Amino acid sequence: MIRELVEQISHGNNLTIDQMTNVMNEILSGTQKDEDVAEFLKSLTQKGESDDELLAMLNKMEEFALHISPNCQGKVIDVCGTGGDNLKTFNISTAASFVIAGAGGNVAKHGNRSISGVSGSADIFEYFGFDLNSEPNKVNEIIEKFGIGFMFAQKFHPAMKNVANARKAVGGRTAFNLLGPLTNPAMVKNQLIGVFSEDYQERIVKILQRKNAETIMTVRSDDGLDELSTTSKNQICLLKNNTVTKMTLDPQEIGLQKGNIADIQINSKEDAVKSFVDVLNCTANKTKIEITALNAAGGLIVSDIANSFDEAVELALNTIHSGKAFDKLKNFVKNCGDMEKLEGVEKS
Repeated sequence: MIRELVEQISHGNNLTIDQMTNVMNEILSGTQKDEDVAEFLKSLTQKGESDDELLAMLNKMEEFALHISPNCQGKVIDVCGTGGDNLKTFNISTAASFVIAGAGGNVAKHGNRSISGVSGSADIFEYFGFDLNSEPNKVNEIIEKFGIGFMFAQKFHPAMKNVANARKAVGGRTAFNLLGPLTNPAMVKNQLIGVFSEDYQERIVKILQRKNAETIMTVRSDDGLDELSTTSKNQICLLKNNTVTKMTLDPQEIGLQKGNIADIQINSKEDAVKSFVDVLNCTANKTKIEITALNAAGGLIVSDIANSFDEAVELALNTIHSGKAFDKLKNFVKNCGDMEKLEGVEKS
């Protein structure tokens, strides 16, 4: 079956939802040969995935995943990016997640080790002693208690091991790079998603709208970051109240200083950890602090905690400057990790 579909795709024909659902069932069950799956993924990338194909893939990935459903006051959100910008910046979305939680939000952070960057969100949580293999009920409890928790993609998407070899064989990007951030195991309906390519920015919003999402904000900066940035203007596509709107955000118009990419870049995992802590305890450079606050602001808007970027940025900066963001990190590490690690970074 999969070879017939490769043939269909190679002629530029899209698969139906049923065809993609059936083949994904086989792929995620591990019943297909790695080389056939690699050929399938490669053909799909070359053709370009249709919205129906992506939706069918997304639904199947969710069906095969482990899930949690934290019961929190207010919305539970995720903040993550598709990666792929290759600009080697520090972990902006992870730092922003602690700011959002410090401001009263709830973040079910979903992520992996780094693929395109120096250090992924999983690398940060692991460094501070968080058990990446925590069981779903444990993570659920942590989010309810601390307003933030981490779901390691490899733990929560066990069926993805069946496509690991095929993805390696392809070598480049596949649909799974795009779908990873959309398959949050807490089934969040409110999300800030960084997208490295403008081709997908509106499409992701519309695919998630078909899955009854509430508030989705996809963002990218004009200089190529899969985040909101203070280094350039930003393109935003927002789903709210079932309406999709597009806008351009100039950070200088909301009182932030224009930054340089070099101010937020890192060279090693040690740099990544240090930058993350320095932002939250307010000792980092201004660009790192403001870019984190800007992304936290996006998260506060999708959380329905703030209504505008002006209001949300002010709240995010106050959360950092008042020490609430760092208190959130300390409390989290004290209960779910290793305080010595955090104290060591503070002293370095």
